[in-house]
Amino acid sequence: MTALPKGRKTVKKIGFDNEKYLKEQKSSILERVKKFGNKLYLEFGGKIVFDYHASRVLPGFDPNVKIRLLKELKSNADIILCIYAGDIERRKMRADFGITYDVDALKLIDDLREWGIDILAVVITRFNNQPAANIFKNKLERRGVRVYTHRATKGYPTDVDLIVSDEGYGANEYIETKNPLVVVTAPGPGSGKLATCLSQLYHEHKRGMNSGYAKFETFPIWNVPLKHPVNVAYEAATADIKDFNLIDPFHLEAHRKTAVNYNRDVEVFPVLKRILEKIMGAKSVYSSPTDMGVNRAGFGIVNDEVVKEASRQEVVRRYFRCACEYAMGFANKDTVERVELLMEELGIKSEARRVVEPAREAARQASEKGKGNEGIFCGAAIELKDGTIVTGKNSPLMHAASSLVLNAIKELAGIPDKIHLLSPNIIESIGNLKKNILASKTVSLDLEEALIALSISTATAPTAQIAMEKLKELGGCEVHMTHIPTPGDEAGLRRLGVNLTSDPNFPTKDLFVA
Repeated sequence: MTALPKGRKTVKKIGFDNEKYLKEQKSSILERVKKFGNKLYLEFGGKIVFDYHASRVLPGFDPNVKIRLLKELKSNADIILCIYAGDIERRKMRADFGITYDVDALKLIDDLREWGIDILAVVITRFNNQPAANIFKNKLERRGVRVYTHRATKGYPTDVDLIVSDEGYGANEYIETKNPLVVVTAPGPGSGKLATCLSQLYHEHKRGMNSGYAKFETFPIWNVPLKHPVNVAYEAATADIKDFNLIDPFHLEAHRKTAVNYNRDVEVFPVLKRILEKIMGAKSVYSSPTDMGVNRAGFGIVNDEVVKEASRQEVVRRYFRCACEYAMGFANKDTVERVELLMEELGIKSEARRVVEPAREAARQASEKGKGNEGIFCGAAIELKDGTIVTGKNSPLMHAASSLVLNAIKELAGIPDKIHLLSPNIIESIGNLKKNILASKTVSLDLEEALIALSISTATAPTAQIAMEKLKELGGCEVHMTHIPTPGDEAGLRRLGVNLTSDPNFPTKDLFVA
């Protein structure tokens, strides 16, 4: 184990005030509800719960602050959850949890219920009887969840007369709502939230109801500079879908003020404005895409320098993620190059992430020690919350992630390096199971296996118990590995809640890694 001295320690600083943000955001939404005769459809973008991107770029941001907002509004709100049938069919993944969007939708319903908030209905958008979407629909309905299916809107986006007709939005089944505010949310982008909102508006205006529409997005933050690192970090996060920020030209023309928006909202605004005017039968109340928003995140920033540095670090994290996704075939080269350009804009390199070089040095040490042996040598590093950096490397007995975590909790517990946390008998037993029973190619313990071994060791070793209690202190710590983690390492690190990056190298020459 290597523990770099605490002289280089970094103190976690706060850059965002949740309470100030909640007060501003709630007031802004309720004010917009009143503007439309007490009926507003709010397109709710971003992650509704566990918004870890926001918490990383806005230090102090509660990942669940948006669900706290909904809880304060719940007596006045209905919630509709949208999911695109194509995302269900192709099993699109939510990277931070490692689960598909349909599973994330189920998890979101459960998470909201834990906060005392019920989903009114689920809408499967652009539905065309896809087999996986039908299975998802059946699963929900048989658990008592109301499900609606909406087809792709005829004529969209060019033929406004067809879009705003009984063949367009009118072809979708109307969803009965009862509260003044209807929050329309989704597991991710492109889920059909806007179409669902506009379909509801069409039906209600035909019924003589003067309901309105507004948009809630955390990013980009409209009232900070275009090239502010927090907005650049948003571009890095959406590099795969090629989003980019720009000054809202409609807002500048209408109000003579600059505001930041992103390309898709600006591009669709002229059509959306025409659709709203046709639905409402009057001139649109909005002069720009920024006018449509109710976003107040910028007003919660209390330390701009802290936010800037956190956002720069997030761009580096996104670079490593994209590089690994490219290596695994999930991303295109231009996605990686896009994030590299954003790093150049900010004047940062990947080594600006403090844990990168120590992890690489650990791998070099492992390589020197293992000269003459076959195999790939891996290193890993973690920055603890007091700024101490601890490293780990792979060995015939453990993966680098396993040794890293064990070394980290020993450091936190003040346990000398020479004391072993895992009983040799337990390691031998697991090795025997893997090699002789399960016919595994290697007996080296991945992180999930090491954590199980640690929990078993606590039965006979008080030191292991003391160390295990320190695992919860690793949540939110920064980790870098020199190789893409194996499934067991990735799952273990995700459960510990660390912010993980890795170099785009594979931990083995094998093409299949279990």
